[in-house]
Order: sequence, then structure tokens, then C-alpha cells
Amino acid sequence: MNININARDIKDHVSLVDLLSRLGYQPYRKSGQEHIYLSMLRDSDTTPSFSVNDKLGCWYDHGEGRGGNIIDFGLLYWKGSSFQEVLEKISNVTGADLPVQSDTDKAKRKRSAIREPHYQVLEIRDLGVNTAITGYLQSRGIWLEAQGRLKEVYYYVEDNQKNRKHFFAAGWQNELGAWEVRGINFKGCLGHKAISFIPGDPDKLAVFEGFINYLSWLSENPFADESVLVLNSLALLQPGIRKAKEFNEVSTYFDNDATGRNATLTFQQALPQSIDYSPVYEGYNDYNDKLIAGLNENHFSR
Repeated sequence: MNININARDIKDHVSLVDLLSRLGYQPYRKSGQEHIYLSMLRDSDTTPSFSVNDKLGCWYDHGEGRGGNIIDFGLLYWKGSSFQEVLEKISNVTGADLPVQSDTDKAKRKRSAIREPHYQVLEIRDLGVNTAITGYLQSRGIWLEAQGRLKEVYYYVEDNQKNRKHFFAAGWQNELGAWEVRGINFKGCLGHKAISFIPGDPDKLAVFEGFINYLSWLSENPFADESVLVLNSLALLQPGIRKAKEFNEVSTYFDNDATGRNATLTFQQALPQSIDYSPVYEGYNDYNDKLIAGLNENHFSR
């Protein structure tokens, strides 16, 4: 009998703080709901810069400039492991009592109570109202490309004691209507994860992990006519492949790291018509890193 661990069960039931503790990492300090660590993703970290908000189920590495959920962490921490292997490692390390799903007994699967913070989206505005959001998008070099594609999202998160904390961020909507939100110190999703598809040429498709890299590509290819698929998470690689099968030409733009290369290889194995375009930003982790480096170079050459 084939048993699979469900990714949503991992995200809903497993604490990242608990996982880190079992791996031997303790926070250097706490600030409100934030647990601050020396980054275990970088050997060079000498100042605690890895932040975990366990109530939101998210982390952010300030030195690396990236973050995500517990599975995103696992994919980076256990480099080279497959997505399913990472789920198994998280489950084994934490000893989590997770619901399981078997190929022969799906109907009998039991779920325990889901641990999720309560959030509420309060307002959606056009870009240009909030100077902090504007500054963030300008710093990423995608302010012009964000026009008409991103929104300002205002929301609050409520803990078990009914205490509310208000946030705002740049928002990108997926096909289920949920918001991928990004800010200087935060990366997350308000609602259920899903892909985002932008129709264009019915024969050609460009595939990106996240919308920041899509907008970075768009800044250098403003007249591109390809259809676009933004996965919003490598956890959605398989739904992305199913969508990409509709196209004769598939261009992938994944990160130049172990996780991104694995994603590229998975696409190429499933779709022989797919071509890896990561050499376009060779020497950089992703398309946005290349874009920012070019902006900084132009700034200092003036």
C-alpha cells in the first residue's frame, strides 16, 4: 500500500519552531510573535537574521532575502531532496501525528483539527497609495511592470486571544482568488495556494516560480507575447506541468540553486518541449537578482 504525506497537512499541523528545535536550533531572541535565529541556511551568518512567525507559519531570511512556509524551508535545508522526501523528513524529525492518505483507502482518511491563524483582508487598493509598498517594488526594479498587475493589500491577523495585528503588502492574485503578499520582511499567502495563469500565445508558455521573477522578466521583455504561468510555489510543480502540457513551446525560468535545478529537470522529464532559460541570469540566483544588480550597477556608474 502506497502511503503519501500530504503537503497541506504538514503546513497546517507542524510548527517550524518545533522542527528547528528538534534539528538543534534555538532562537537567539524573541520579539513579539517573532523567533530570531542565526540562519541555518547560510554558513556565513554571524548576526541573527532568520525570523520565524509560528502563528503565521512563515519564515524570512533577511540575509538571503527570501522566505516562505515550512516546506519551502525544508526544500532549502535538505538540498537535493525531492518534494516528497522533504515532507517525509519533516514528519520523521518532528514525529508529527499526521493524517495519511493511501492510494487504496483515501475515503477512510481522517483529519485532525487544522491549526491556522485567523486573518481578514480589509481593503484592496491600486498601487501608489502606500509609500512603503511603492518603495519596496521600486527597490526590486519592478514598479512599472507592477502597474495593473499588483494591488496594495491591507489585512489583519488574529491570534487565539483575539489580538489583532494589522499588515499591508504588495499583492498578486492566484486563480483561486487568494493573495500572494510580499513586503520587505514578509512573504506569504492569504488563502489557498494556487497557480496564476495569464493567457497569451496559445503555442508558447513562459513558466516562473513567483511573480517577482515574472515581472523582472517582463521588464526586459515588454513586448513578449507568450502565455505566462506563475506557480507561486514549487509545491505546485505538478499542477504547473499539467497546465504546461497544453503548449508546444515551454520556457522555464527557475532559480539557479538545487531546488530550482530539480524543478527544471522535472519539467524537462515531463515535457520534452521545455527549454531551460536560467542561463539568461547565470551568476545570479534568479531573474530578480540579475535585474537588481543591473540597476545598482547603472546607479553607481553615473
